[in-house]
Amino acid sequence: MIGYLQNQVIKGDSVWKPYLEDMCKDAWERLLQPSMESEVRLLLKDAAEEEAFKVFSKNLQDVLLAAPAGHKAVLALDPGFRTGCKVAVLDKNGKFLDHGIIKPHEPHNDKAGAAVYLMQLIDKYQIDLIAIGNGTASRETDAFCGEMALKFKGKVPPRVIVSEAGASVYSASMIAIAEFPKEDVTTRGAISIGRRLQDPLAELVKVDPQSIGVGQYQHDVNQRELKKRLDEVVESCVNMVGVDVNSASAPLLSHVAGLSNTLSEAIVKYREENGAYASREDLKKVKGFGPKAFEQAAGFMRIPGAENPLDDSAVHPENYALVEKMAEKVGVPVKEMVGNAEAVKGIKLDEFLSDEVGRATLEDIVKELQKPSRDPRKEFRYAKFDDRIKTINDLVTGSWMEGVVTNVANFGAFVDIGVHQDGLVHISEISDKYVTDAKDVLTVGDVVKVRVVAVDANQKRISLSMKQEQTDGVAGAGVSGPRGQRVGGPRGGFGHRDGGARPQGGIQGHATIADLKNKIAGKERPGFAPKKANAAQPQKLNALLKSMKKGF
Repeated sequence: MIGYLQNQVIKGDSVWKPYLEDMCKDAWERLLQPSMESEVRLLLKDAAEEEAFKVFSKNLQDVLLAAPAGHKAVLALDPGFRTGCKVAVLDKNGKFLDHGIIKPHEPHNDKAGAAVYLMQLIDKYQIDLIAIGNGTASRETDAFCGEMALKFKGKVPPRVIVSEAGASVYSASMIAIAEFPKEDVTTRGAISIGRRLQDPLAELVKVDPQSIGVGQYQHDVNQRELKKRLDEVVESCVNMVGVDVNSASAPLLSHVAGLSNTLSEAIVKYREENGAYASREDLKKVKGFGPKAFEQAAGFMRIPGAENPLDDSAVHPENYALVEKMAEKVGVPVKEMVGNAEAVKGIKLDEFLSDEVGRATLEDIVKELQKPSRDPRKEFRYAKFDDRIKTINDLVTGSWMEGVVTNVANFGAFVDIGVHQDGLVHISEISDKYVTDAKDVLTVGDVVKVRVVAVDANQKRISLSMKQEQTDGVAGAGVSGPRGQRVGGPRGGFGHRDGGARPQGGIQGHATIADLKNKIAGKERPGFAPKKANAAQPQKLNALLKSMKKGF
């Protein structure tokens, strides 16, 4: 129809020509173009949200699966200047034992009293590790503990800086109040810091994932969908690691497949009233724990020290009889076969295949028998910050430092180097090789070596690099050249620590509208693509708009 009007009427000398031209122009400007722009904008927004969900989910998984210090007695310190440092003592199982306040910093400067008090706690409770929150006065508190270590050689345990992200949210939550009704908010915060060191997963499940602050642009996306995605990540991590039924809290148990909040509370209440569970079968005694719930949850629940070693493994109770047959085939009791790699090697899977049990299930059982209760998390390791560097003003350009990755975004990674302000390692500075996605190289919690490239103390911006060779500048924001002058780059914050805050810097130079159009067209560029590759990308959407205009 449009072609007919264009060829037969508009191009001719018809009296209707001006009216038809006005009609077509009005139809395009008032109806078609706005509608198409809205549709394209919605497509781009959906693509951007999906990427934000992926980044947040990946980072949250890395945080939850961070390496635990394990069963260590911990002295937790929540640093502060005017109000002092809050102290909490936890036994090796995370049980709260003691608390207090020390004031070694300005304006009190009671270092002697603080040292005496801490040494008494260390000696009394046989402390294995000192956990220090990474908030205000963190480095000063770390330095104070370092002075104690020099004065009392061999008596002060190692100290570890722990992220406080979301700790304030937990300390004021109903979960924290129910756990420690007699303690104040500050004490609960110190307890949370200590438990995060012992077992990050068990403690962080009590905090709203959106308050941990490891995503990008989280406040601009669909909050309901974001919460759904993050809840799925939490449940996946909990089930991947498994839970110790005799020490797990109700919030942790509630993330086990098949368990509700009510049933989790019932499991904990039964444990408190009747003592520790001796076997998985004892779980059936809990009111409301029916056959269906047991079928779903039992494989993820562990009973350390149980008479049947399979109760402390990922083998589901419905497969116990099968394992007994395997043990009988190799000629050893079940107790001797669990953890015995040589004996497990003698199992021939084909002999146990059936309609109920497939090869994949048999392979999983064999792996679990070789290494029962294997923890998928990494080995515990912590960063050692430079004692001479306490604030951003102490940083020296060109110096190498050890730090911890606190957040990974599409444009790079934020690293805590112990100066209260995270530095940015731009994606172009992560490796000497070309990196298409920062998440392929770094994960939250990684301990890395970084070089200070540039520092802007006034705007609290730190540019870092992981490259070995010296360069004139980093491709990104706040980078200085050889004489300290600012080199071009996107403006924005270089690393928020506040719970739920989103990193702002760098996106102008990466996720532009043109980039997102390319993504829809199937030509997404990874990171900062070379100009040649960028110029060659077909702009399908623009071409479509132009063709529509020509049609009228």
